[in-house]
Amino acid sequence: MPERVKLGKSGLYVNPIGLGTNAVGGHNLYPNLDEERGKDVVRQAIENDMNFFDTAYIYGPERSEELVGQVVKESGRREDLVIATKAAHKIIGDDTVMDNSPKFLKDSVESALKRLQTDYIDLFYIHFPDEETPKAEAVGALKELKDQGKIRAIGVSNFSIEQLKEANVDGYVDVLQAEYNLFKRGAEQDLLPYTAENNISFVPYFPLASGLLGGKYDENTTFDDLRAKDPLFQGDVFKQNLKKVDQLRDIAAKKDAEIAHIVLAWYLTHDSIDSIIPGAKRPDQVINNLKTLDVKLTDQDIETISNIFR
Repeated sequence: MPERVKLGKSGLYVNPIGLGTNAVGGHNLYPNLDEERGKDVVRQAIENDMNFFDTAYIYGPERSEELVGQVVKESGRREDLVIATKAAHKIIGDDTVMDNSPKFLKDSVESALKRLQTDYIDLFYIHFPDEETPKAEAVGALKELKDQGKIRAIGVSNFSIEQLKEANVDGYVDVLQAEYNLFKRGAEQDLLPYTAENNISFVPYFPLASGLLGGKYDENTTFDDLRAKDPLFQGDVFKQNLKKVDQLRDIAAKKDAEIAHIVLAWYLTHDSIDSIIPGAKRPDQVINNLKTLDVKLTDQDIETISNIFR
């Protein structure tokens, strides 16, 4: 069994490779998802000692939580697993607004508990900041839920450094989830130093930049999902990005690994990045992601990778 690592100052111990489940029931994000296959992805993860699952209200909406909850329940291994979910999106007619008010967050936890068919959530994140709610107040509401045993750890997601500092004024934040990958390294300026200093785990999302850092695409690859509008995938920028990824092939070959494993292993060398949550649409991708744990990067490798994507 892979060694478990502690998420920040929480009491949660996880396999460093977790599973992002936005392609499990995330019908609003990906066209033509097969729900049975999505459940098989979660089953495969549980069977292979992956114990950290990341979902959210807005994946579906609601459906990802329901499917993850079904598989966890049937596994009979709830106490071995760490389930993270998030809320902030409030759907009003055709509009979606963000809400971090204490009442909304408390109601969101109650409804997530039902969808996940569990009586506690291991890690609950405020998914996006709203404009109105003081962040310390929002986190204070989650601290009350933690004291009641409904959640075990407190997370915030997509917060700026100012919002994070305000949220953590009482030291209650255990985990920050934010976008970070080799193409988008802004977090290195302020978020990563702050999380390292304050014993907060930093969980990067889009660690493979929607597959771009997996080394499987070429100039002729086309996309009909989220990537169709992503600036990283447009024209000359896309070609330049592919060239950078190509430069990782040598390191991957030497380690008898795939490019994706090299990239994910690089993140895990950072101070506050204890775990990463690559997604998977097929069960075999789960097994593949776990091969990251076999990669050992030297200091020279780490520097080379950093310089390619400087």
